[in-house]
Amino acid sequence: MIDLIKAGGWLIAPILVCSLVATTIIIERLWALRRARVLPSRLLAILDHWLESGVVSSPELDALPLNSPLGQIVAAGLACRGRSRDILRERVEDTGRHVTHELERFLNTLGTIAAISPLLGLLGTVAGMIKIFQVVSMQGNSNFSLLSVGIAEALVTTAAGLTVAIPSVLFYRYFNARVDELVVRMEQETLQLVDLLDSGTDTEQRKP
Repeated sequence: MIDLIKAGGWLIAPILVCSLVATTIIIERLWALRRARVLPSRLLAILDHWLESGVVSSPELDALPLNSPLGQIVAAGLACRGRSRDILRERVEDTGRHVTHELERFLNTLGTIAAISPLLGLLGTVAGMIKIFQVVSMQGNSNFSLLSVGIAEALVTTAAGLTVAIPSVLFYRYFNARVDELVVRMEQETLQLVDLLDSGTDTEQRKP
C-alpha cells in the first residue's frame, strides 16, 4: 500500500486528504441523520396524541424532548402559542429552514469531494503521461524503469481518485434523499401542529 502511495506522486496527497474528509463526513452524517435522532418516537407519539384529542396537554409539554431537530420546530411553535396564525407559521417556518440547513450540513463538501477526486486522478494521469513522454524524448523507450514510474503515477492516481469519488457520490445522493424524506415528515407534523395551536383549543387568550 505504501509503495502504491509513493508511486502515485505528489497528487496522491490531496486525494488522500479528500478520502479522510469524506470518510469523516459520511460517519458523522450517518449518526446525525438517524431517524430516531431527528424524529424521536416519543415526540411523535405526543404530537399524535395532541392531534387526535385536539388538546395540547400541559403535563406533556413539560416532558417534551425538544433537543431534536423536530423538537426545535415544535418548541418554536409552542413559544408562539396564542399569537396570530401568521406569526406562528412564520416562526415555525424560520426554525424549519434553520433545522433543514443543519440537516444538510457538510453535504456540499461531500459533493465537492465527489466531483474533484476523479479530476485530481485525471490530473495525475496527465502528469504521469508527461513524464513518460519526457523519458521517451530524452532516452527513447529503452529505459523501462523510468517509463514504469510515469505509468504507475498515471494509473495509481486515477484509481485513487475513482476510489474516493464513487462512494462519495453514492453517500451524497443517499444523504440528500434522506434529508428530503425527513424534512417532508417534519413539515407534515409541524403543519398539523400549527393548525392545532391556531384552532383555539388551548385556553390561553390569543395575543394581538
